[in-house]
Amino acid sequence: MKKNKKTNYAVLTGTILLLGNFFFPVFSYANGLKIENGTVVEENTSSGTATIQFDITWNNSWKDNVNFDAVWVFAKYSTDGGVTWEHVTLKESGIDPSGTSAGTGTDVEIFVPSDKKGCFIQRVSNLTGTVSVDSVKIVWDYLTDGVSSDELKNVGIKLFGVEMVYIPEGAFYAGDSTSTAGFTQGSGDTDPWYVESEKAISVENTGSNGYYYVTAGNAQENATGSEFVLPVSYAKGYSAIYVMKNEITEGQWVGFFNSLTTAQKTNRDITGTSGKNSDAIVNRNTISWTSEEATTTRPDRACGYLSWADLCAYADWAALRPMTELEFEKICRGEDISAVSGELAWGNTIITAATNISGEENGTEVLSNAEANCCYGSQTFSGGDGGSGPLRAGIFATSSSTRQQAGAGYYGALEFSGNLWERCVTLGNATGRAFLSTNGDGSLESTSGFEGNATNSDWPGYQAGQGVSGATGSGFKGGSWLETTTNFNAVSNRSKAANINANRTSDSGGRCVRSAQ
Repeated sequence: MKKNKKTNYAVLTGTILLLGNFFFPVFSYANGLKIENGTVVEENTSSGTATIQFDITWNNSWKDNVNFDAVWVFAKYSTDGGVTWEHVTLKESGIDPSGTSAGTGTDVEIFVPSDKKGCFIQRVSNLTGTVSVDSVKIVWDYLTDGVSSDELKNVGIKLFGVEMVYIPEGAFYAGDSTSTAGFTQGSGDTDPWYVESEKAISVENTGSNGYYYVTAGNAQENATGSEFVLPVSYAKGYSAIYVMKNEITEGQWVGFFNSLTTAQKTNRDITGTSGKNSDAIVNRNTISWTSEEATTTRPDRACGYLSWADLCAYADWAALRPMTELEFEKICRGEDISAVSGELAWGNTIITAATNISGEENGTEVLSNAEANCCYGSQTFSGGDGGSGPLRAGIFATSSSTRQQAGAGYYGALEFSGNLWERCVTLGNATGRAFLSTNGDGSLESTSGFEGNATNSDWPGYQAGQGVSGATGSGFKGGSWLETTTNFNAVSNRSKAANINANRTSDSGGRCVRSAQ
């Protein structure tokens, strides 16, 4: 049996946004990820392509024999002076495809997936430390995107980067033998499911040695002992994916929001009456939208008040997708790791609530209470900005912390227990099981009244002509800052795994994944 990974985890927060050529001002967040000096260095009118060049740096990167981190880089372009922004399509897929350059500096490669909606910048060799690369080049197929050579002369481009963690293909255990875990071998056998492929799983009302389902008690969820087939198309966690290293931060949300049209912004406004209902600080959320551009004073803080429709909109816009509840368990527990009863994301039940913030909350703040590794318990923080709500993404991790101290999952993704509820695709009802795991394409709904919704028809909550506007088929995992007991933070707890809640609440956030194809 493989032992739990003991990689050192460093302070790894959210993402940084660069705006570039013909490019817009650079925003440098304190997480260490920077994409700078963006420019278009070459146009090929015969092929309808343009080469985009940039420098990239991020701290505390790793690659080892288990997995690695990466940065998902994608771009938006505008041909109307920034009124609308469309998604850039790259020219070729594969590793270091023709015309691209991995630049100079740290040895990295450029992986462009088959849909060519962005690229992963990732290490080639097994090393840890800072990645710093100058003059990375990617190739934009502007003709495919409907841009003419004349339009290209005045086009605007924004580059975005999201820190990701690679989750390799492999079998794992789902469920942990507790009464709140939904996956057991049978009604009389509490051993967890063993997910060893992406093949269909027949869930049956069996006494032992099968795949048995236990309800979380949510409305519209199948009853305990229900029989159904979990189809091949539903992502079961076996296949390789990339997952966001952190929950969506306020800075990431503002970067997304400010690329939308006015109508799209209206539907995605978390400061309105359907959300925090204020442009002031509420439950530590600092986002304000009083004019065309939204702002945040705490860009590294995890972003609450995200509904299922909000999360899906961000995922579609960034060419990512939501994760399933089985993928959630694989990301936390790891490949072929025996389940610990009631275990948290870091592989045991040892938990200390964060209570004391040390330093100004500018992305460098830390926690001063010993062994703190989780944001839960509805604490009113002392120090820093005070108040009750989520903390900076990655705040528990340092350059020398263990997995437990960092509050990290097996593969290095952070805060899967506590801080904010993670919104996932449930397998607890037929709508969730119909999820085909498609990635977003960078484009959002344009139908009047529903502008800014995700458009993937297989995602829970989708309605024709409206995009993802509901939440049936979704649920919550991992607990939040607001919960006062630790059982909600457990990896296999399904108390809200099929909770159909379309609202924006102070303790709901989330992150996205991408199929590794």
